[in-house]
Amino acid sequence: MQNSKLLILSSVWVEPKSSAAGGRMLQLIKFFQSIGYSIVYASTASESEFAFDLNALGIESHVVQLNDSSFDGFVSEVQPNIVLFDRFMLEEQFGWRVVQNCPDAIRILDTEDLHCLRNARKGAYKKGVLFQNEMLFTDVAKREIASIFRCDLTLMISEFEMALLENLFKVDRGLLYYLPILIENETIGKFDRRLSFSQRKDFVFIGNFLHEPNWNCVQILKNEIWPELRKCLPDANMLIYGAYPSQKILQLHNPKERFFIKGRAESAEDVIENARVLLAPIRFGAGIKGKLLEAMVYGTPTVTTAIGAEAMYGNLPWNGFIADDNQAFVASAVVLYSEEEVWKNVQQNGFEMVKERFAEHSYLYDLQTKIGYLNANLKSHRQQNFIGMLLQHHTMQSTHYMSKWIEEKNKK
Repeated sequence: MQNSKLLILSSVWVEPKSSAAGGRMLQLIKFFQSIGYSIVYASTASESEFAFDLNALGIESHVVQLNDSSFDGFVSEVQPNIVLFDRFMLEEQFGWRVVQNCPDAIRILDTEDLHCLRNARKGAYKKGVLFQNEMLFTDVAKREIASIFRCDLTLMISEFEMALLENLFKVDRGLLYYLPILIENETIGKFDRRLSFSQRKDFVFIGNFLHEPNWNCVQILKNEIWPELRKCLPDANMLIYGAYPSQKILQLHNPKERFFIKGRAESAEDVIENARVLLAPIRFGAGIKGKLLEAMVYGTPTVTTAIGAEAMYGNLPWNGFIADDNQAFVASAVVLYSEEEVWKNVQQNGFEMVKERFAEHSYLYDLQTKIGYLNANLKSHRQQNFIGMLLQHHTMQSTHYMSKWIEEKNKK
């Protein structure tokens, strides 16, 4: 849509080299630019040295304040056609102000993953109990689902989570749009040029350490998986990469045990493609796992858990093994590392999965069509979402006065 404007509101800056979430946001930015939108990116965070240079793409960037009426003037001046909230907390903070100042702007929520699901699984894991759906009915869920209803469209990264929203929380499918992490056609064209089995060595794990499931993975690798695995493969190393490693993570570095904490990777592609196998013993979390998708793209077979592989492979064979038991996990890792024919076969599984389920051309035209529909039918679309209208009304009343109170309190 030519001469239209998109405002993105986020609590972070775009860091595609730090996390899959950063890469997804950059994909969304490029998509909207490709259909004629000019973009303003506003964050509540201070500047980051690892942030992507948005100015290089011709994008305006601003810092905005929480609970501050200065945002009203800012959004009124921008006058966006679409506002994209990066996670539900941003919609909570700014959604009512957008409605007040730009009522005709389409409001889109990008969840990345369902926080209520991630938190409930984490709680079950910490307590050592089996996760049950009844654990999802929390205050976080109430906030998150309310935000979904208040928005005109919510981008979902996981088919499993879409089904959960529809069946458990009774969210109308018309409010949801499935958009996984996408892989460019140019990248898919490199599949036949990836490094061979004999050109690779070692095991790798990669993940942003600000994300707690990644820290938990490293602990499991260090204390449960690697002590057994290194006995079976005395020439292999375990390489741990990730942005923002804390001191407690760095202290796990132990060359004698062939367990190496490498820190931030300059190129995820290089470190994943040079490894023979990626290990991800994920115990809790949600969404789809960027590290596992990257491993498929770079031709690196994986061993992960059922939660790790969730919503990624559909009816297709996995690019390695799925094992929730430590003994099976170690045995699977040994097979992948040692048996070239098995390794080649599952590598091809990964390539096929990417082509069938994550190729960008499968989704972007439909997304453009959906946005065109909302532009043309926004009033009727909102009238069909009466729960959203109701929640918006009550949020305007309660959040408005709470925010004003906080703003006045901050002035003292």
